[in-house]
Amino acid sequence: MSTSSSDTKMEIEPKHGLDYEQHGPVIYGLAVVVSVSVWFLAIRAPLWLDETGSYWSISGGFGQIWTRSVDLNSFPAYYYILWLVHAAFGSKELVLRIPSVLAMIAAAYVFYCCARELFAWDVAAIATALFVLDGRIVFAAIDVRPYAFALLTTNLAILSFIRWLKTNSTSYALLFGVACGGIFYFHYLFGCIVAAFAVCYLVNFWHRPVQWKQFGVAAGGFALLIVPVLPRLWYLHQTQQTHVFSDVPPFKVFLLELAPGAVPFVFAGVALVAAFTRKLTVPKRENLRQLLVCLSLALVPAGILYGVTLATPLHIFVERYLGVAIPGLALTWAWILTLVDSRPLRVLCCVVFVTWSAYQSYSSPRASLHGYTWKYALEAADANAFPDGSPLVVCSDLPEADFQKMPAGPASQSVLFSPLSYYRVRTSVVPMPRALNDQARAIGRTFFLRAMLNHQRFVALAFGPSYPTLQWLANLSSLSYTTHVVGVFDGIAVVEFDPQNAGGD
Repeated sequence: MSTSSSDTKMEIEPKHGLDYEQHGPVIYGLAVVVSVSVWFLAIRAPLWLDETGSYWSISGGFGQIWTRSVDLNSFPAYYYILWLVHAAFGSKELVLRIPSVLAMIAAAYVFYCCARELFAWDVAAIATALFVLDGRIVFAAIDVRPYAFALLTTNLAILSFIRWLKTNSTSYALLFGVACGGIFYFHYLFGCIVAAFAVCYLVNFWHRPVQWKQFGVAAGGFALLIVPVLPRLWYLHQTQQTHVFSDVPPFKVFLLELAPGAVPFVFAGVALVAAFTRKLTVPKRENLRQLLVCLSLALVPAGILYGVTLATPLHIFVERYLGVAIPGLALTWAWILTLVDSRPLRVLCCVVFVTWSAYQSYSSPRASLHGYTWKYALEAADANAFPDGSPLVVCSDLPEADFQKMPAGPASQSVLFSPLSYYRVRTSVVPMPRALNDQARAIGRTFFLRAMLNHQRFVALAFGPSYPTLQWLANLSSLSYTTHVVGVFDGIAVVEFDPQNAGGD
């Protein structure tokens, strides 16, 4: 797994025009800086549903983080970090995003080190731009959730794995095992990258004797860290039916996730120019081994997520979970550029890709948004209901709400209604499941009868999957109440219910 020989070849190219030794690092460095700048377009955005879950996990104090992380189906390593930042600097959205930004910057640097182990420095820089500009990385870089840390540990595992293969060092074997175990501390599904490492190991050692001592050291380091996570993994397995929130995507979606945005078009264009100018080389055997490693890191985790989604009710082929495959995808696309035996063309590829991607991001009308948020819907509902103390009927948007009893105490204390822990309301809340099931009907009828007898006005809130509940409430109350849509905020409908004899519309 040696570095590409393209550096040596390029040294004998006649120097004319741009001095690549002098200006190349500046161009690539600027490209990476521009790429990273895209992360900050939505840095001040309100928290979206899952991010409020992270805040809910720390809102009860340090002592409750371990227990609350069970409800979030996650190991609490990230939440302890978030609690520390919150305790030191406050709870503004920008502050809560700082840990993820720093972790993703570190992940990008470690990724560059991974690419540098495989490719020439300029190709490694392009690979880093590919990694940084991937939409899933852009999202995770400011997300108040553990994805950036999961990517950091994943990249550390990749780097130590590559160096272990190159050096046969026992210390790198141990670091690799520890890093693999550390991945599970931040995201369980990112652990499927371990299967990719197994494939890569076989690719590199199928024709050589296995280094059992080093293999044992790596396995021991992994086992040491994975033991505390095993009870959580078993619990997740037992409750897997309660976490389904997406449909099964068609195969073309799988392919599009492997070739996102402008990447295939830019790279195809550069390859055509290279072929036309006779700068496209034939890969050597060592290069093919590199390709197999890169493809394994990309296709194995993505394939596992897609295969599980197809074969089981647990639909986990979700864009943010595919972050685990991004390092492998970026390395695979960068490998293509090792066949382009021309620095000018590689520079052109980088400049065109970064410029186009950055333009798309900066010109997007949704550039300042980061997922849908309950903030504006809750503000509108609270402003409408607080003056006369009208209660809020709130449908949870977590799929787990359809399998659990609604909280008897304050809804803000339940993860099912985590937006209320950050965006607080001043009136009482009637919690409802996500779906219009038997529990929702029972709660709705009981509440409606009491409200009708007291001639009480109320306001209901629901996201798209819970719209049938709003319609059911409207039908149930049609003889004695009139309804008025206050507004729809990021897909969350706010509907006012007025008693007809109280002057409602």
